[in-house]
Amino acid sequence: MATPAAWAAACERFRTSLSLSQVESQKDPENDPYKSKYRARELLQEVKALLGPAADEDEDEEAGGGPGAEEGPAAERAGPGAGAEPSTRAVRLAAVELQLGLNHLDTEELAAGEEHLQNCLRLVRRSRLEPAAVSLHLQAQNNLGILWSERDEIETAQTYLESAEALYNQYMKEIGNPPLDPNEHFLPEEEKLTEQERSRRFEKAYTHTLYYLAQVYQHLEMIEKAAQYCHTTLKRQLEYSGYHPVEWAINAATLSQYYINKQCFMESRHCLSAASVIFSQAEQTPSTEDSESETEQDQQDLRQRKAEIARCWIKYCLNLLQNAQASLEDNIGELDLDKQAELKAQRKREEDEKENGRKKVVLFGTSDVCDAILAMEEKVACVPPLDFREAREVFLVGQNYVFEAKEYFQVDGYITDHIEIVQDHSSLFKVLAFFEEDYERRCKMHKRRIDMLEPLTVDLNPQYYLLINRQLQFELAHTYYEMMDLKVAIANRLEELDSHTIKKINSLAQSAIKYYELFLDSLKDPNKVFPEQLGEDVLRPALVAKFHIARLYGKLITSDGRKELDNMQASLEYYTFLVDYCERYPEAVRAVDTELELSKEMAGLLPAKMERLRAKLSPFT
Repeated sequence: MATPAAWAAACERFRTSLSLSQVESQKDPENDPYKSKYRARELLQEVKALLGPAADEDEDEEAGGGPGAEEGPAAERAGPGAGAEPSTRAVRLAAVELQLGLNHLDTEELAAGEEHLQNCLRLVRRSRLEPAAVSLHLQAQNNLGILWSERDEIETAQTYLESAEALYNQYMKEIGNPPLDPNEHFLPEEEKLTEQERSRRFEKAYTHTLYYLAQVYQHLEMIEKAAQYCHTTLKRQLEYSGYHPVEWAINAATLSQYYINKQCFMESRHCLSAASVIFSQAEQTPSTEDSESETEQDQQDLRQRKAEIARCWIKYCLNLLQNAQASLEDNIGELDLDKQAELKAQRKREEDEKENGRKKVVLFGTSDVCDAILAMEEKVACVPPLDFREAREVFLVGQNYVFEAKEYFQVDGYITDHIEIVQDHSSLFKVLAFFEEDYERRCKMHKRRIDMLEPLTVDLNPQYYLLINRQLQFELAHTYYEMMDLKVAIANRLEELDSHTIKKINSLAQSAIKYYELFLDSLKDPNKVFPEQLGEDVLRPALVAKFHIARLYGKLITSDGRKELDNMQASLEYYTFLVDYCERYPEAVRAVDTELELSKEMAGLLPAKMERLRAKLSPFT
């Protein structure tokens, strides 16, 4: 047993090692980054020598708990001795082994780190449910979980972390008292932690368990479980004030995207509102950096993170609008007034249940934070809009976040991000146009889309940005196509077509054809040959482009019979291409079944129509 002098020396060296690892190591030079870590390791080895071997060390090894023993879920069940009172020396040694394990992980010596962490588990294995040992055991398992994750042994990491989770739950159920912190074993009595601080540190360690489990489940593609653990982690971090505002906000915003995909808009809005509120804490905190360049970099990082959260908000607004459109459109993509009336009546019946729905959400934060989050939520709906007024409110929120995101993600330096944001802005206008009943105003919304998308194609290198170019070309083509359809619908209401309307319809149709052709040209090989068989990723877009070009040639208005015949011939060729392709590759039929049916019909009708026109023109040839 260590003498009082030896114990005093051990305590002093242990505390010095912590200072070296946690404070002094931040000042180590780049050419010797682990200088303080290595010195801390030497001190920990000296502490270990001063303590001597644990009284029950040999017994533990005989019991199968040696350094190489694996600690799995089966070992964590409270069996004989699971709550045995640990020897003081064993617990102190375990605290040293934990620090040695962390030290070796920090210096990227994983094998040695694993050995020390296993030693820690062995020393307190039988007493892991005791207040003096439980936190040591849990933190060793957390770090073994991290270690095996870094080795890409995700299932082994899962075993350790789930064992740590089970240990916490068992301890809280059977014991419940705040346990000692691992470093507390080397503190004098007058410096021991309060019960409140012990509880905070233990809960923080368990929050880390859940945080790492969320990542493990993500790796294992257990997406729903990963989201559940991520949400719980975020909630606990707020409750115990154990978070960095920027990191917390980004994680909450990322989680919102999972809820969007599940169409859980109330939960998604709550995550985004919380992200915005917590992020504002970082914006309000003055920088403590001494270096002006570091302060500028911090501000740059803040601007980037703020823009990333704004992009998550854009996705929320866009998906909410698109969800509404999907529930309201008829079989030709127009607003179904009967569905609209039905959904409005249904919403009115559900108004009383709204508060109950709110209670199902896992709310973030204490009362003050929660109030700020709820106030943020009031700025945007979480139920899909059912008319233009409601849709416009969501659109305006999304558009404000577009402007915010574009402030950081500018063309110079962030061209891909910038284009994606502009595409989202275009999509917001597209969905808003769905709710607009006035065709002229709807045309103007599509014109806004063209005005924002077309300039992007001018200076974009098609070789380096092939996929983005294709997306823009197809979207521009489809936007011109929709505008042409609207102008035709407006023209059909007129008693007589005037030259201006004819010119406008033809101009829109030709612009649509131009961009569809550019898209199809991008699919050709270096010899300008169109592929014999289309790849799955471009199959539907390419065949739809062919179909739309065929239809567009049929919409061109001309008084010249020869030009009309040429247009009909071009239209027939595109319809025939689609029909022939689907005959050669029957698996393509599913991708364009509606377009194929119409193409077959038109391919059958056009030849006779062309013959009649030729006969009509023949006297003049």
